[in-house]
Amino acid sequence: MTDQTNTLLILGLGYTARLIASKAQQAGFVVVGTARTPSPADKDVLRFDDTVAVAAAINSATHILSSVPPAPDHDPVLSLYGDAIKSSTAKWVGYLSTTGVYGNTDGAWVDETSPCAPSSPRAARRVRDEQAWADHTGDRLTTFRIAGIYGPGRSPLDQLTADTARRIDKPGHAFGRIHVEDIANAVVTAMQQRAHNIYNLCDDEPAAPADVTAFAADLLGITPPPLVAYGEANLSDMAKTFWMDNRRVRNDRLKNLIGGTLLYPTYREGLIALSRQAAPQQS
Repeated sequence: MTDQTNTLLILGLGYTARLIASKAQQAGFVVVGTARTPSPADKDVLRFDDTVAVAAAINSATHILSSVPPAPDHDPVLSLYGDAIKSSTAKWVGYLSTTGVYGNTDGAWVDETSPCAPSSPRAARRVRDEQAWADHTGDRLTTFRIAGIYGPGRSPLDQLTADTARRIDKPGHAFGRIHVEDIANAVVTAMQQRAHNIYNLCDDEPAAPADVTAFAADLLGITPPPLVAYGEANLSDMAKTFWMDNRRVRNDRLKNLIGGTLLYPTYREGLIALSRQAAPQQS
């Protein structure tokens, strides 16, 4: 059982980090977070740029987690608080990264021992910042390389409902993904076990986005959007970087960490659960 005196500082309370905070509180952690502009309703949330308060929180935290994305030329957390983190007495430090660091493997499988070969500037910044965090924290660091995140309010079900879903056809192309709840469970387990390693956070089945959207449409009882050939999709530059990489990511180390299977081993279980959560309750 987690010691009630354990204090987790989460730098960057976004979509995923807020669920991690909730799961950590349920596990007995005292949780303090930061946000660029905390809402009046946020309790125990500090302004990210309040250097005095955040430095004090770093100094008193037993666990520190950063979910702040990189800036073009620096890691925002380490730029402001690198020295404080390096000298802190925190026994565990976590960094949320991305499976994008592996780059394109033309569909071949990768694991945590595979070399990083980023194919976009954004992924290259992640590789840079992973190393910077390792330099600042040494063997206290756990790095989570996360695949495409989906969950309540952020899934193909929501895109279909909003009429923004597209089905792009690029034969042989697969993406990894993971339900946000499985991410939160993995991070809290790593904190409880004081695991210090690199973990790929992805589910068991990399899949084509078009197949995932078709499955979601079936759950909603609607016709899926028509397939559009990749070469005719008129993608934005940002979307093109998303489609640049074709890889399949192994999650054996993650499953060893959690001692079994994921809550949502594939997108099917995850989308079925989300569709049930969104369904109107019968009176």
